[in-house]
Amino acid sequence: MATPIVRRSNDQSSSSQSNEPGKPKLLPLATRRVAAWATEMTLVVISGLVPFSLGAYLNTRTDLNRVPLNPVLIVTEREIARPLALPLSYGTRNVAWPTNFLWTVAILAPLTLSAWQLLLLAKTGSTLPKRWFGVRIVNSQGKPPGVGAVLLREVIGRWTLSLSVAYMIWRNSPIFPNLGVFTVVSALMMLLEARGLPLRKRRALHDVIAGTYAIDANQPLTAQLEEQKQTQWTETGDEDAAIASVVITDRTQPPANPWEWLQRNPSMTLLAIALLSMAGVLTTLVGTQVYIQTQQNQRLSEQRNSQQFLALIKQLSPNSGVSNADRRNAILAMGTLNDPQANKYLVELLAKETDPSQIETIERALTNIGLPAIPDLKRMNQSLAEDLESTSNPSPERELRQKHLQNNQQVINKIIAVNSAKVNDLDLSRIQLFQYGAADRPIFNLALDKADLSGVNFKGANLSFASLKGSSFRGVGDDGRWDTFDDWIANLNGAQLKQANLSEANLSRVLMVGTDFSRANFKGAKLSNARLVNANLSSAQLMGADVSGAVLENASLTGADLSEAIFNDADLYAARLGRVIAIGTQLPFANLSKTDWQAADLSGANLQRADLSNANLSATRLTNANLRSANLTGVNFRNADLSLADLRGANLTEADLQGAIFLPAKQDPADQFVQTPSTGSQSAVVKGVDFSQVRNLDPKQLAYICTQGGIHPRCP
Repeated sequence: MATPIVRRSNDQSSSSQSNEPGKPKLLPLATRRVAAWATEMTLVVISGLVPFSLGAYLNTRTDLNRVPLNPVLIVTEREIARPLALPLSYGTRNVAWPTNFLWTVAILAPLTLSAWQLLLLAKTGSTLPKRWFGVRIVNSQGKPPGVGAVLLREVIGRWTLSLSVAYMIWRNSPIFPNLGVFTVVSALMMLLEARGLPLRKRRALHDVIAGTYAIDANQPLTAQLEEQKQTQWTETGDEDAAIASVVITDRTQPPANPWEWLQRNPSMTLLAIALLSMAGVLTTLVGTQVYIQTQQNQRLSEQRNSQQFLALIKQLSPNSGVSNADRRNAILAMGTLNDPQANKYLVELLAKETDPSQIETIERALTNIGLPAIPDLKRMNQSLAEDLESTSNPSPERELRQKHLQNNQQVINKIIAVNSAKVNDLDLSRIQLFQYGAADRPIFNLALDKADLSGVNFKGANLSFASLKGSSFRGVGDDGRWDTFDDWIANLNGAQLKQANLSEANLSRVLMVGTDFSRANFKGAKLSNARLVNANLSSAQLMGADVSGAVLENASLTGADLSEAIFNDADLYAARLGRVIAIGTQLPFANLSKTDWQAADLSGANLQRADLSNANLSATRLTNANLRSANLTGVNFRNADLSLADLRGANLTEADLQGAIFLPAKQDPADQFVQTPSTGSQSAVVKGVDFSQVRNLDPKQLAYICTQGGIHPRCP
């Protein structure tokens, strides 16, 4: 009997090589592998973070032209937000022109660097960080792994498996959608995968899947491969396998990957394929039978409904000779058919009927049908509105059309009221839900107080004079959690809501781009993070409204009442706020660059750290306003009342102070500016403030500034 040939363990030789005199002692291979991987990830993150941060900074600059956000960025933002359950991205918005380029680079740079690293790893077995740390990736023959193995190792083995498990755990945990928890779980899963769990092998799971080995580039290749092949069996505790692993025979070597195992076990492979084929055939047969039966039942139901519909049509024909009671019963019966033909017929009948009792019956039938009747009602609504517009002169025909449109509008109102909280995907875009009568008096306006309208598409709709007090235009979505991607958010872009009552309504995160809210009532409403670009809020009432984080770029708020409203972190870039009442309004950290506040009342307003660069505050009242650390560069303060305003820490570079008042009128007798005012809050408003680069400062103002501790080169 031949004696088996056994290889010696390489532990001793490896140890001796790493500790030879005169050579620096290397860190353990496992440590260097982690360090190399961390360096690779750091380079990828930095390549995206640097241009993104620079773009974000430039986006705060007000001297740069603003352009629409790149569509590539919009799509990328949405695709990232959806799986991570981040709040819905508004998509289209204006950014500084360099920001578009830099944020696009922030996407492309990490992808390019990652692809380059994967190519290097496939062709040479090392990336630059792996070379720095003396780590090399090879296949079972000791050669570079190739593109296929690298994609299997990195994309599938390292990232997809780890992140998929982490994502499922996080998604179904009670603390979803906390991203911090997802980060921790992902890091833990990647650590376990790198340790080879649950296979209990020293090799990482991604190496096992791809049939690759991570070796020390500073030691002989063959010895390391043999050592890893032996160790992966001995660490499982299988003594027989450990003995067999040191015998020179190909059959005792473990399979490098699942494909090799399939090649070694053809019978098991054929059995698995046969079982899968049988299961597939059985599933197809059952599914086909279920589908056929479902289609057959549906056809029978449609046939019965069609027969009933035709029978009811005969009863409702003008020549049928049935009584009004039978006619009403037929109409109500048609409302129970659940048939598209019946829905359309009833909608058309409503637009023709003149008998009040019959109209009431049709309305009841359509209300019973509910939301399925809305598409037909919407089409008829738009058609009637167009017909009414074509007959502008008062006439009996116009009055009749107005009545038909009013009936249509009333039914839509009833259906929405009855089905509130079930309308999250309802399309009411460009619908007419307001109507003027004689002498320009409203004869119909929407009445949906405290209704749940979350997710409804009101884009371009006319909802003027609507009563929507306490209504909600935003819902939690299917996951039952706020501020996630699937939140039901209404679309009011381009809608008409003139003089609408939206007091105490929830409009948080709602899309209202270009919407007309002139003279609307928003008292106590929630508008946080809403999108109000180019919206018209002229003379609107926003007393006590929460508008924090909202975007109101180029919006018009002329004459609006913003008293006690909260605009923390809001973006009002280039908004028009002339003659607004903003007494006690909270505007800290708000972007108010290039805004026009001419003749506005900002008494007691909090503008701490707000960006008012190049804003027009001429003839405004800013008594007792908090302007601490605000950016006031280039602000027009001409004839503004700054008495008792706190300007400490503010940047007044190039601010125009011509005619600006620093003291209350009652404390401003002749030559008051050159006198020393009384101590108290007045004496601290300009203390330490640098006025050296302001414009149009007169001698009286300068005397006041110098006596109150302000800074100016001409102060003694």
